[in-house]
Amino acid sequence: MIRVFVDVELCECISVFSMARYTNFFMTGASSEEINHALVGALAACNLDLVYQDPVCIVAKEKAGKVPFAQLATIELLISPPTVESGGSKIDLVVKNEELPLRMQNHCKEVFSQVNQAITEAHAPSPVAS
Repeated sequence: MIRVFVDVELCECISVFSMARYTNFFMTGASSEEINHALVGALAACNLDLVYQDPVCIVAKEKAGKVPFAQLATIELLISPPTVESGGSKIDLVVKNEELPLRMQNHCKEVFSQVNQAITEAHAPSPVAS
């Protein structure tokens, strides 16, 4: 298993006549292949459709039919290459939709929480057997 350290969680919701947008980032020392495999698996576990994937960017969308079109969330994962200073790669998570975030608990925030949890679980270290 790869290990991820969540340094800071920025759960921002921009609500001045704008779409809902929630962000977070993760730091990991895993290889690029391990990162991509784990992230694609986490998105699949959330039942999201993969729209685009390359070594530095993964984009997924919610499947239509469960919520109004404006509430469909887009998930962007941006993977920065490892640096000497950080000792690993940075993964930026952005979850956004066209919904005006009039309530603190809105659909975009629910999707953000689900994806954030799936990524954290995908990167959690395996428990050591005693």
